[in-house]
Amino acid sequence: MSDIINISRRDFLKISALAGGGLILGFHLPFGAYEAEAAGQVPPNAFIRIAPDDTVTVIVNHSEMGEGTYTSLPMLAAEELEADWTKIRVAPAPVDPVYNHTATGIQMTGGSSSVWSEYDRLRELGAAAREMLIAAAAAEWRVDAKSCRARNGKVVHTSGRELSYGKLADKAAAMPVPKDIRLKDPSEFRIIGKPTLRLDSPDKVNGKAEFGLDKRVSGMLTALIARPPVFGGKVAGVDSRKAMKVPGVRKVFRVPSGVAVAADGFRAAQNGRDALKITWDEGPGAGLSTESMLEQYVALAGTPGTVARRDGDPEQAILKAARKISAEYEVPYLAHATMETLNCLAIPRADGCDIWVGTQFQTLDRNAVAAVMGHRPEKVKLHTMFLGGGFGRRANPHTDFALEAAHVARVVKKPVKVVWTREDDIKGGYYRPMWYDRLTAGLDGEGRPVAWLHTIVGQSIMRGSPFEERMIDKNGIDRTSVEGAKEIAYAIPNIRVDLHSPVNAVPVQWWRSVGHSHTAFVVESFIDEMAHAAGRDPFEFRRGLLAGQPRHLGVLELVAEKAGWGKPLEKGRARGIAVHESFKSFVAQVAEVSVDRDGAVRVHRVVCAVDCGRYVNPLTIEAQMESGIVFGLSAALHGEITFAKGRVRQSSFNDYPVLRINEMPEVEVHIARSTEKPGGIGEPGVPPIAPAVCNAIFALTGKRIRKLPIRAEELNA
Repeated sequence: MSDIINISRRDFLKISALAGGGLILGFHLPFGAYEAEAAGQVPPNAFIRIAPDDTVTVIVNHSEMGEGTYTSLPMLAAEELEADWTKIRVAPAPVDPVYNHTATGIQMTGGSSSVWSEYDRLRELGAAAREMLIAAAAAEWRVDAKSCRARNGKVVHTSGRELSYGKLADKAAAMPVPKDIRLKDPSEFRIIGKPTLRLDSPDKVNGKAEFGLDKRVSGMLTALIARPPVFGGKVAGVDSRKAMKVPGVRKVFRVPSGVAVAADGFRAAQNGRDALKITWDEGPGAGLSTESMLEQYVALAGTPGTVARRDGDPEQAILKAARKISAEYEVPYLAHATMETLNCLAIPRADGCDIWVGTQFQTLDRNAVAAVMGHRPEKVKLHTMFLGGGFGRRANPHTDFALEAAHVARVVKKPVKVVWTREDDIKGGYYRPMWYDRLTAGLDGEGRPVAWLHTIVGQSIMRGSPFEERMIDKNGIDRTSVEGAKEIAYAIPNIRVDLHSPVNAVPVQWWRSVGHSHTAFVVESFIDEMAHAAGRDPFEFRRGLLAGQPRHLGVLELVAEKAGWGKPLEKGRARGIAVHESFKSFVAQVAEVSVDRDGAVRVHRVVCAVDCGRYVNPLTIEAQMESGIVFGLSAALHGEITFAKGRVRQSSFNDYPVLRINEMPEVEVHIARSTEKPGGIGEPGVPPIAPAVCNAIFALTGKRIRKLPIRAEELNA
């Protein structure tokens, strides 16, 4: 608790727009060098502000992209503060070291970590503010603080006297920050764990919420960029004469990523870009094709990779096994396909720059823009907008869309928004990698698994990123490439998991649920194959192998009960099951499917059980499980990015479709009670859905799906 400080007592607050009186609490600045900069134009490092009008503003340092952080994080502070929830307000945090992620050391949103990373920090700040308000009331009434208590935005004395937080805010600001405070026992919670409507929903419904594409300023230009049709290509020559004749086009010029067209509006910029005549140096990427890459992957899978895990002697165990089964699995490149396409507004100034952007990587984007504009990072003010979907794409380690805005603004020297079209986004990277997996398992005479060999082939997403040193081990294993496979929880005595990480020109990065998005499909599909080979029910087979894994077992049994596993279904339907751990949470799903005579798959019902430890808002958990299921189903049924002659074949939702409303199954979510530490919730709903659906297809048709997306023609063959 000694790290908490009363920000309102610091000298630099006087220059801030937030210095309007009241109580402002934050933490000691983590970097000593930053203290020396406090006399400059810097924001106050506050998480909680209590104003004289009784409002309590929680400064949220994680982006809101639909996952509910603008509600769940304020709930943490409000719980310990004993706040009146109707008085809670939310503001996005400026970019500043004090708002850095507690685990990664930069300001960011990702890895389903927003709640667990702030669970203690925001509760501590809320509790400290509560005690300071009580102390202020006790001083006002000249009574012992022990005779006062906080309740619903007020401090109440045993005599019945009460003062609202707003009336106490200024006086509380003069109180010392308590050194020792008591956090509530979970049994005392009145906000945490209770269904709570989201604070951002009203403005999103009435149109007041501003996303990046909504932001406009006076005199703003819009820019589109013509990028190489082949990854790694460069501009060899450009004829801009026709583009400059398009009404509204103001400037055409080269930027590192291609050729920019700046105009008075989007349509003029688009027409100007269409009028460009560009000669491209396509480079070696012009020979790239999905088919040739797959051939390389298949060849690599037949050779020993770098070992990520070895238990026992799996090679000998396979030789001695009573029965051996093998399978190969393929999953394609996938685009993030966010509803709001990428965009960034940059406003250059002589002494700095403002950028308005929906981002998951505030620190990296701000620093990259500062480098391009020739300013110190603190001279760049980044405004975090609502994100119309992120899924990892707006956490780009190369800060591509923010960098483009900086390069364009530096040339035009006026406010300019760089906008990507849907086609730009689908064709322009970055993607979830394509993967090829080869597995072999051995069973003993009673059908019990004795060996498991798993070879994984696919690009590393961490190579070349700011997280490479942390996430790639000394042997070259990218942890995200093997996550969900290396940690396989099933009780198998002999295990080997190895990895090949080929390098090619396709730009890749994290995609919602990262490595788990592919390893869960592979592992849970192959476990089903083993169950069938052993002549066992898939649920019972898993249950026996997870006897030593209580949290896996808990959600597995819960989902089987709620789905009615083993009970009769209407004719033409079957169930499939899968269970997976990711981001410190455990999820099991049962999918109920049918297949029509043309081979088209229909998912009718999905039952989901989740154990994410201590949770904050069950409504958010339910929504995120539903969201993850939709996202995973879109990929399983439709998602695929392919290449020919270095070019992406897909372009928009016509040939890269997402799940339509008429395809949406009934979803029911069951949350397991847990006293464990909080886990993530934004991504863990994605991994189990594809294997659950594919396992149901096998139960219905006898055909195994080992390649995604699911193709009707293969089921109709």
